[in-house]
Parts: sequence; C-alpha cells; structure tokens
Amino acid sequence: MDGISWADLDRDEQRAIAILGAGLSIELCEPLALLTLARLGLAIGSHLTVAGDALRRDAVLKGVAS
Repeated sequence: MDGISWADLDRDEQRAIAILGAGLSIELCEPLALLTLARLGLAIGSHLTVAGDALRRDAVLKGVAS
C-alpha cells in the first residue's frame, strides 16, 4: 500500500473496497476494479488485505472528521 491514498483510487475501486469491507458479495464489484485492487495488494479474492482494510478505515475516519 506504500504511497497509495484513497484519492488515487477511482470510483469503482473505492466502491469495491467499501463493498468488501462491509462483507457484501464480490458480485457487486466491477471485475476490473477487483483486479486492480489485487494488483495493488489491497484485496485477495473476496477479502481486503490488512493494507486494504487500513486504507478503508483511514478514509472513513477522515470522512467522519470533516
């Protein structure tokens, strides 16, 4: 996750992280977004990696704080 911020991700990738983080079906995600997240090390299969979950958590905390 080195150097990757929430703003670096496109809308589909952000949505996929939110879906996976909520434990919803992988079928709700765009396939290309899932491939990109896997390539970046943010997701494996239908689960977020530790880095992906940390990115999601940081985005949520920054959203609540603003």
